[in-house]
This record gives sequence, structure tokens and C-alpha cells, in this order.
Amino acid sequence: MTTPDDLVWMRRALHLARMAEGCTSPNPMVGAVVVHEGSIIGEGYHLRAGTPHAEVHAINAVKDRSLLPESTMYVSLEPCSHHGRTPPCTELIIGSGIRSVVIGTTDTNPQVAGRGAERLRQAGVTVVTGVAEKECRHINRRFFTWHEKKRPYVILKWARSADGYIDLPRSPGDPVEPNWITGKAERLMVHRWRAEEDAILAGGGTVRTDNPSLTVRLWEGRNPVRIIVSRSGNLDPRSAVFDGSAETILFTCNDRAAFPGARIFTLPENGGFIEETLKVLYDMGIQSLFVEGGAFIIRSFIESGLWDEARRFTGRVIFNDGVPDPFPQLTPAETIHFEKSILEFAYHF
Repeated sequence: MTTPDDLVWMRRALHLARMAEGCTSPNPMVGAVVVHEGSIIGEGYHLRAGTPHAEVHAINAVKDRSLLPESTMYVSLEPCSHHGRTPPCTELIIGSGIRSVVIGTTDTNPQVAGRGAERLRQAGVTVVTGVAEKECRHINRRFFTWHEKKRPYVILKWARSADGYIDLPRSPGDPVEPNWITGKAERLMVHRWRAEEDAILAGGGTVRTDNPSLTVRLWEGRNPVRIIVSRSGNLDPRSAVFDGSAETILFTCNDRAAFPGARIFTLPENGGFIEETLKVLYDMGIQSLFVEGGAFIIRSFIESGLWDEARRFTGRVIFNDGVPDPFPQLTPAETIHFEKSILEFAYHF
């Protein structure tokens, strides 16, 4: 049975886990707290793949190891029981003398999938699972989607004017640059979002009209892998996406397409590009995909049903005409107000 104290300590573990957001892929974010008689005596979180797990940091932070047999560990994700790049955390916990472990959610990675909790129980450790489970799954929704749905977690992002257009009408010879709808604060947030995801996708039309870099420039963090989808492959090799500042992959039906520094995947002439693209990205180990449009790309993901989250900005500017919002019927679950726009979140589970 979950107690109020269990929720307090588990939410502390979740807070710690989020401190590594955008840094742990392909591993999940995990936090761990060691509690003795109502006080935290050790805590930690997983920093990045290949480094010690949260449980290791939490136990190593305990100064008086004699307290461990009388302590409880709270960990947001089931401890691993297999040898990977680091030793199994279950053996560390058992060896430390901890006799009680509270787990936020089971790890559905086939290498774990209940084996960690079972190993602890076999060693005489009392195990409680499912504490703040929804929250624990949510912070690792990318990790769980990749393992359970065999595809990346897909986030759609776009901005529209107050009258429902995502871009002004374009004519040949118009400047190759974005028509901004949002303010600087929103653009800073988008760059932070990019740093949190494994890959970012845009269509050939967006590359031709906006010439985006699709990199992290306004936020400190890694650049996502740039995914460009262009059936024609009719792109300027001088486009910013081919500048070498980040890995770039082009999906195209043009089997003669070649661009500097870009990997090319040929799409079938007839067939859904989304399914093929997601399959390739899954095979590459990419767990999350941030889709920045344009309208055809966003609409295609919506119609396919292969998306998980939508983030839509609605600005205060009026366009009067242009490219319509590809998903006007979006029903927001959360809303944030900025000076120059409103941000809406929707989820598709």
C-alpha cells in the first residue's frame, strides 16, 4: 500500500531524475533516494549513458553505511539486473544491506522487465512497486515508447497566427527565411526542446522556404540528428541543414540525390513515408523525434496516428491568408501563456 511518505520520497527521486533531461539517451532518466527514519541520507541520479546508475550515486552518497540495513531506497525505475556497460544495480543494493526498496515503475526493456524486482525479492529484500507510476512513466515516455511500440516517441511542434495560418503565402523570389509568429522566449524554449530529443525532422518545403539550421544555438546542449524528408530531393546543397554542424539524414524518392555530409535513405515511390522513416530511426536506436513541419509533414503524422505529443503556439499576429493550421481541431491538455503567444500541449496515447 502506498503511503503519503512514499509519494514524497518518490517525487524527490523524480525531481532528481529530471536534472539529467536530454542527457541520458538511450538510457532512461532515473533518480534514487535512500531514506532512514524520515530523513534522506543519500541520493543521486543517472547522468548519462555509460556512467553509474542512480542507485550507485545514492548509495555512495551515504556517509554512515551502518544505517543502510534500516533504510529504504526509493528509485523511479526498476533497478537493472543484467550486465551492460555498468554492473547490475540489484547486486549493489543487495550487497549494501538495504532491505526495503520502493520502485516507481517496472522497466519494460526486455533485459529487465520485472527481473530486477524479482532478484531483489529472492535475496530477501521487501519490494513495493507502482508508486507514482504514471509520473515515473511520463518522464521516460520516449524510452518506453521505443521499447513498447518499436518506434521513436514523436513530438509535433508548429506555430500559427491568431487567425489560423502557419505561414504567409509564398511566391517565387520571396526571401528564404521564416515569418516569425512567436517571440524570443518561445524560440529559446524550442531550442531547449531540440536539445532534449535524439532527432529533429522537417520537410523539403520547410528547407526551401525557411532554410532552418535545426540545431541548438540558443541553448546549451547537443544537436539532434537532422532528418529531412523530401520526395523530390530538390534541395539546395548550400542549405543550412547541410552545413556539417550536425548529422543529417535525407529520406527521398530520388535515388540520384547526393548532398555534402548527408546520409541518404531512398523511400519507395508509393507508400507512406512516415512508417518507413520511423522504422529506420528505430533501427538506428533513435528514441525520440521532434517534428518541426511544415504543414504537409504535420498533417501526415496526424493522419497516420503515429504521433504522441503536439505542441502548438498561437501568436497574436494576423496573416489574413496563407498556409492553414494542419491540425485546427487540436484539443489542449495544458496551456502556457507568453507575451506574444499561447502554447498548447496535447497528447495522443
